[in-house]
Amino acid sequence: MKTFFSIEQFQSRLKAKGLKATPQRISVHQAMLELGHASADSVCQWIAGHSEARITVASVYNILTQLTLLGFYRHRLSSNNKMYFDINTSPHIHLYDSVNGEYRDIMDDDLQSIAEAHLKKRRFRGYKVDYIDIQLVCHPTRKSKKLGSL
Repeated sequence: MKTFFSIEQFQSRLKAKGLKATPQRISVHQAMLELGHASADSVCQWIAGHSEARITVASVYNILTQLTLLGFYRHRLSSNNKMYFDINTSPHIHLYDSVNGEYRDIMDDDLQSIAEAHLKKRRFRGYKVDYIDIQLVCHPTRKSKKLGSL
């Protein structure tokens, strides 16, 4: 089940956290709703083409990071060391296209459950597992050039 917030829910949650629903925060969330997985650069590009809000990449990154710390998004570091943010905070698996630098959600509850059941039995001395994050790194085959065509 995908978990993310509509604009109205987003505004209510911001208020509950004591934050204002600024045009910049709203624009960032609108971009995330559209993009799903995005870097600060791609969010900034989306905003430039779809919103009247003006915002720098640094400000977008700060907003994304703040909202991630508040649980609105999750973040992940790609294999090319670029930070991506994910609007879907529910447990799910990712395919990462290492050629095109794109993520795709794989909603496979059975596989997620098997991995969680197996790993919950394990003990890692000195560590407590917060959550399980499975990422499959892949590349396009000759047939498909991008993850969107899988």
